[in-house]
Amino acid sequence: MINPDEKTVLVFQGGGALGAYQAGAYEALHEAGIRPDWLAGISIGSINAAIIAGSPVDKRIDNLRTFWHRVSSGLVGQALGPGDMMRKWFNETSAFLGSLTGVPGFFKPRAFAPWAIPGDPMAQISLYDTMPLQETLVELVDFDIINSGAIRLSLGAVDVMSGNFNYFDNLHQPFSAKHVAASGALPPGFAPVEIDGRYYWDGGLVSNTPLQRILGGEELESDFCIFQVDLFSARGALPKDQFDVEAREKEIRFSSRTRLNTDQFRKLQTIRMAAKRLVEKLPDALKDDPDARMLEKIGNDSAVTMVHLIYRQASYESHSKDYEFSRLSVEEHWKAGHDDVVRTLNHPDWQSRTRPTNGIRIFDLCQIHGGEKKS
Repeated sequence: MINPDEKTVLVFQGGGALGAYQAGAYEALHEAGIRPDWLAGISIGSINAAIIAGSPVDKRIDNLRTFWHRVSSGLVGQALGPGDMMRKWFNETSAFLGSLTGVPGFFKPRAFAPWAIPGDPMAQISLYDTMPLQETLVELVDFDIINSGAIRLSLGAVDVMSGNFNYFDNLHQPFSAKHVAASGALPPGFAPVEIDGRYYWDGGLVSNTPLQRILGGEELESDFCIFQVDLFSARGALPKDQFDVEAREKEIRFSSRTRLNTDQFRKLQTIRMAAKRLVEKLPDALKDDPDARMLEKIGNDSAVTMVHLIYRQASYESHSKDYEFSRLSVEEHWKAGHDDVVRTLNHPDWQSRTRPTNGIRIFDLCQIHGGEKKS
């Protein structure tokens, strides 16, 4: 039987245009009546998380659709013919046009206003202006809702000057569009975003998933059910050409290292659970001992259930998949995320789940051997 006090957490990895997969996954969770208590994101995951956390419940899907419809409005056509080769050419053309002319509601090339570059230090260290993204966020995200703390929101970014990873958290500071944009300011394309005198780049430079934030231990005051929605798979085939090399390198660099994080958490949580049991067994005369108080402080018996959802690359996609914003691809990614969640929630293993007894249990019910995605 599941603990009724279990908190639902959504963890969104960075991945540019692939973020539509997360939007589709959330739509299916929303349709199933699953409401998040905490959202954590990096880069495009931060944008999706902010739209969800900063929208009334009945407007969350509409606002996500508005965002993804807008950023995919630059190319709304279809491939000129069937087959992977025609689709690959379509995607590469879309990515090229986006890099040349920008993405509506997201970013525009600095080259469109070369006269402004000499007087703007940020323009001199970036290729694109992301002010359109901040304007879109102001339109679609109600930051009063976020700052009310009704849903916890944690977004990862990197301090440019110190190199330190930093989390913006609405439990500790008020949010604005700048905090969301900072989490997605990936160089050299995007300039760092200034917040309170510090400059921040995309959190994916250090860690492309905020899972470690959730599993750190300090926040484990109850059982968690975590839906981690990744956009890059750590597993993949041996590259066949230079384009495959670039795609595979990007997947390895930005994949989340979920197994490492969860293995470390399992070991640590085993110690925490043992510490809690030990303190409960101590006689009263020893419970005030400093070592006992330390064990009591770190001890807990919280259980974590994690659902791992991973976008798996289609055969016609290449290294440009994270900056290819055609309407066709966005709709495909959205549907893939939706279908993976539906498949997971309907799986017998999920429907018969019980509370984990050893700290954590992981469900990866859409995983296909060999890294291929089921059609």
